[in-house]
Amino acid sequence: MKNRIAIFLGLAFLMAACEDDLNVIPEDDNRQSLDQFYAQPGAYLQAIAGVYGNLALTGTTGPDSSNIGGIDAGTSQYGRVLWYMQNLATDEVIWSYENDPGTAEIQRNTWNATNPIVRGMFSRGMFQVTLVNEFLRQSQPGVLSSRGITDAQTLASIEEYRLEARALRALAYYHLMDLFGKAAFTTENDAIGVAGPEYNRQQLFDYIESELLDILPNLKAPRTNQEGRLDQAFARMILAKIYLNAEVYVGQNRYSDCAAQCTAIIGSGYSLASNYLNNFNADNHTSPEAIFFIQSDGLVTQNYGPTTVMINGQVGSIEANGDQFGVGGWGGALRLRKQFVQKFDGPQFNNDARKTIISGSRNIDILNIADRNQGYILAKYSNKTSTGVAGVSSTFVDTDFPLFRLADAHLMYAECALRGAGDASLALSYVNALRERANNGSQANNITSGDLTLNFIIDERSRELHWEGHRRQDLIRFNRYTGGAYNWAWKGNSANGVPISANLKLYPIPQASLASNPNLTQNPGY
Repeated sequence: MKNRIAIFLGLAFLMAACEDDLNVIPEDDNRQSLDQFYAQPGAYLQAIAGVYGNLALTGTTGPDSSNIGGIDAGTSQYGRVLWYMQNLATDEVIWSYENDPGTAEIQRNTWNATNPIVRGMFSRGMFQVTLVNEFLRQSQPGVLSSRGITDAQTLASIEEYRLEARALRALAYYHLMDLFGKAAFTTENDAIGVAGPEYNRQQLFDYIESELLDILPNLKAPRTNQEGRLDQAFARMILAKIYLNAEVYVGQNRYSDCAAQCTAIIGSGYSLASNYLNNFNADNHTSPEAIFFIQSDGLVTQNYGPTTVMINGQVGSIEANGDQFGVGGWGGALRLRKQFVQKFDGPQFNNDARKTIISGSRNIDILNIADRNQGYILAKYSNKTSTGVAGVSSTFVDTDFPLFRLADAHLMYAECALRGAGDASLALSYVNALRERANNGSQANNITSGDLTLNFIIDERSRELHWEGHRRQDLIRFNRYTGGAYNWAWKGNSANGVPISANLKLYPIPQASLASNPNLTQNPGY
């Protein structure tokens, strides 16, 4: 088992104190048990661990339990639904089993407001906000004083937890802003159980920015926090992301601000892993570029999260290659769309470590999604360590999900430079550092300044960051998601791809959420 923040105990407590429905709120009749809990040594560390735990776990009694009512447990796992909505809805991947509720509509771009995956993401994001708000209520100075917590060192630690909780709340609002363009807004200062007002993208953007800038100086310095906990680079990555996409979000050019955040991240002590694939194996938490990964442990945090899905899903129906990845496998659940495979066409990628595509006797085209023998498969993620030791479980993997890693900061800076904000020569060096890493230190496939274009960057981001939860956002920013400028297999429910309408740049507010909060309104086109 990994030596990290023990997220299960904290999550078990926090979830036990919550109702099992969409409008999840702490119950007042748990106040006595709350006081008893927080009187224990280490209680506040357990509680903040519970907030972190919401990113990985769905319930308190194993992978099939969920504190979000009305949907399957796996469909409410934070990282999994995030991955579905950012990757499965794009040119990178296809899910074979379309009887799984919601998946067909996501990957064919035909979703509506009753889609369970859409509901799972909105609900899980709002539940994260609820958990943070309650933790902040329980750790206010007056509450701490009333519980006799006066030790200076303990108070200092709790203040660190409070800053981290606020950063995790900003992360949730960032994902809600990106995917839905709006959310119900509440903080610890609002009354429990009262439906929050609707915040639009501009309001969410302004809040996320101000909140992160406020807490940033007092967060732990990069690479100095306990394993599994966030630091200043985490906050800077969210800031870089909202600045990079600010033209989409709020109609503002903030590329200079993005470049500044990327510069700070790159100079903060994180470094590229010497082996690209060490970012995606069972001990990837040790990678020097792991800014923040969602925890996964095959024994302690069993869940049907993104890495469990991806690694089992990678196993081919023809190849039966589960032993390669340390899992039993799900018989061809995931395959690659042709347009992603073609990003690696050409001899310059023959030795590229990022090209883990397995073709074998397969046809590149997927004409029938249910035919698991059609389409190439991937070998990027693994439930084996960097030394080849398999994880503790052949189903639930030990591999963390790479939410933020340093390579993304390299590519974001390069894109900003191409958009007029940043040093072009520095941008070229950042991109070539990734190319050299991918080619075992060789400069043979480095690019020149003439090669560094926006068309190159959008493809290079897919080559470097595929299956990491970025693709939909990137395609929207490059105006290649909706419309017909770029089509891919099964886009718009057509085998060869067809244009899709502009309203699909945003997901709908779930019908169940509209029913539970009258302040929320539906996005246009739904």
